[in-house]
Parts: sequence; structure tokens; C-alpha cells
Amino acid sequence: MASPSPSAASPTLDDDDPDPPAQQRSSGSVRNIVFSLLLSILVLAAVGYATFDAAAFRRLIRHLRPGILVAATIAAFARIGFGGWRLSHVSQGRLNILSGTRGQLAWDFFSSVTPSVVGGGPVAAYYVARDEDIAFGESAALMFFCVLLDQLWFLVAIPLLVLATFTIDLLPDVAGTIGLWGLLAYFAGLLVWSAVYAYATLVRPRLLVEIVDWCFQWPYLNRFRESVMGEMRSYFRRARHLGTQSPSFYANGFVLTVLIWLARYALIVLIVRSVHAADTLLLFARSAAMMLVGLIMPTPGGSGGLEGLYALFIGPLMPEALVAPTLLTWRLLGYYLFIALGAYLFLHQLQQMRTAQSSSS
Repeated sequence: MASPSPSAASPTLDDDDPDPPAQQRSSGSVRNIVFSLLLSILVLAAVGYATFDAAAFRRLIRHLRPGILVAATIAAFARIGFGGWRLSHVSQGRLNILSGTRGQLAWDFFSSVTPSVVGGGPVAAYYVARDEDIAFGESAALMFFCVLLDQLWFLVAIPLLVLATFTIDLLPDVAGTIGLWGLLAYFAGLLVWSAVYAYATLVRPRLLVEIVDWCFQWPYLNRFRESVMGEMRSYFRRARHLGTQSPSFYANGFVLTVLIWLARYALIVLIVRSVHAADTLLLFARSAAMMLVGLIMPTPGGSGGLEGLYALFIGPLMPEALVAPTLLTWRLLGYYLFIALGAYLFLHQLQQMRTAQSSSS
């Protein structure tokens, strides 16, 4: 592929708000959902085949603590609520908590049907723009800022996990020394990326615009450059505005971000603790490490890979007969639930759009 021409014009940054793109980015979603679910179920079935023992499971399930399982369900929904609250906060009231929650559900849904390494934020920005009738660039800036808050959390969580390796077994013995050093190297790379992203968003938002402009000068992408850069002008204006907010604005957003991630980790801890008295601190640390590694999964929603990581990180902390049942419960509350709710919202919005088009024609 040829490199972009060095003489191409640099992006012009102004304060015009472009209209959101008319084309809905929905092609391939059903195929991705089916593929994601099948891959997840396939790996889950493989884990069940290798670890499940019906007789042992019946003995162990007698110790089920329903109250803790209910708390796990609450944690799953709390994550949605905190996410909606955060979007409302970042928008400075442009989105209320209800519309922010719909946006968070859309984000989780599109994250489930796009590779983890890509994430669902860019596509979810289209949903929020349509849902609230705002410019896509403004919606994208809100998502970018939420991603920034996640990166700031990683800047805190990663050093804590590295320090934890000196006192707890963050990786199971099967990973060995090579696995541990590989994990630490990955943490270092993620830490550097988080720092660069934070700098580009808070200090030099123009840098991200220039990167996008450079990418869309490549062949096959150049035809989209004009419309994309029009949207990036709105992003730049919004990002520049967010970069001037008070410390309390960032502090409140960061607290909500911490609550979102703690709810994610707590879901696994509570599910496992509902059937087995595993070490809570070790469970929590391994859940955090597992989800950080899951960020680079190339499959939609990390399906298949996350199930394997669960068996690797969390499986050794409980009897084998409980690995598949707890894994299934975790994916039901932390993955399949979001696909179902997000798909409903997405299809409802498509129906509203068709109705509006029919009325206007």
C-alpha cells in the first residue's frame, strides 16, 4: 500500500458543527453477533468438557449462597448505571442519566460485536448522536473523553498490579516465568499508550486530529477523508473545551470510572464467592489483570479469548467442577445480557428512523 502524499493538506480546525453522517453503520452486526456468540459458546463448551464433573458439582452447589449471587446481579446492573451517570457528567447535562445509560448500553453492545482491540466507542457515538440529535463530532468527543478516563484508571491500576506481583501470585504457576515477564511487558506497553492518549487528549487534541488526517490520506480511505475530517473539527472543538474544565470535573469523572471498573471486577469475585470461599484479594487482582489482557483480543467482544483467560486466571482458584458454571454465569451477566439489551435499543432506534423516513416521504 502506498504511503500518503507528504504534500496533502493538513486538517483545518474550526468550530463548525457538521451534521451526523446519514449512513447508519449497521452492516455486518448480525453476522458479528452470531460469530461472537458461537465462538464464546464453543470455548465455554470446551472448558466445560475439560473440567465439569456433574457429581462433584452437585456436592459443591449445596454450598451456594444466593445472597452473594444476587449481589453479583446488582453489580452487573450497577456497571450500566455508573456508565450512564458518567456519560451524563461528561456531557455536562447535555445527556441526562437515562440517555447516558442508553448510550452506555449501546457502547457495551457495539463492544460485543467489534474486536476488543477496536472497541465499540466510535460506533456507539453514532447511536448517541442519533438518539439525542446532536453532532457526531460532539458525541465522539464524549466517547473519547470517557476512553480517556479509562486510560487514567489504567495508569493507576497497572502500577498497583505490578506491585501486587511481589506479594501474590498474579499468574497461575502454569504460566511460568516467561508468562509473568510477558504480562509485565504488556502492562508496560499499555501504560505508555495510556500516557500518550492522555497527553494527546488533554494537552494536544490537535495531535489526534493530525493522526486521523494522516490515516485517511492512504488509498482506499482517502474518499472518506473529507467527511471524517469534518467530524473531527467538531471533535477538536469539544476536546479543547473539555481540556479547560475544573479539577473537580475530572475528579468526579474519574471516581465514576473507578466505580465502573470495580463493578466489573466485583462481578467475578461475587460469582465465584457465591459457590466457593476463594481468596477475595487474589480473585480481585486476577480479575483486573485478566480484563486488561482481554483488551487486545482480536475477536468481537473478546469472545473465545476471555473464556480462555478466565480458565487460566480464575479457574485455578476453585474446584474444577465449578469453573464452567461460574464462567457461564459471568458471561451471562457480563456479556450476553449487554448484547440482548443493546440489540433491543439498536433495533428500536432503527425502527424509529424507518418510521420517520416513511412519515417524511
